[in-house]
Amino acid sequence: MKLETFLEQRGIEFKKDIHSTAYTAQALAHAEHVSGYMVAKPVIVKGRSEFTMCVLHAPDHLDLQRVARALDEVDVRLATESEMAELFPDCELGAEPPIGALFGMDTMMDSQLVEDAYLVMQAGTHTEAVTVRRDDWERACNPSVASIALC
Repeated sequence: MKLETFLEQRGIEFKKDIHSTAYTAQALAHAEHVSGYMVAKPVIVKGRSEFTMCVLHAPDHLDLQRVARALDEVDVRLATESEMAELFPDCELGAEPPIGALFGMDTMMDSQLVEDAYLVMQAGTHTEAVTVRRDDWERACNPSVASIALC
């Protein structure tokens, strides 16, 4: 299911933009003329048996040890490119929207995101972005919240 359809079905207002090609979350921020701290970046991790979508600000880095503790796992690892291609067949690799529920997986958000009014995110391609209210985004993906970013 496409992101727009997913949001529309849930009555979530969003603004869609077409921008120059952006392969990273920071490049998306530049293309959208916003701070990287407005861009929600997904990072997919795998524990013992399942994948989890971790969401943090574009400039931040994921702390795998913190994620493992938050998930009550001994260890977690980043998803491989081939796993990403399987998990997100309708998305360009690296342009996945940060809504795990859209793809049948849990979402964990970094605790710093709770301070944001709006989030900008890739919409499945490297040239489309969507802006949504952060509280609507939370309603769409029902994330757990933990301190998982290295700033």
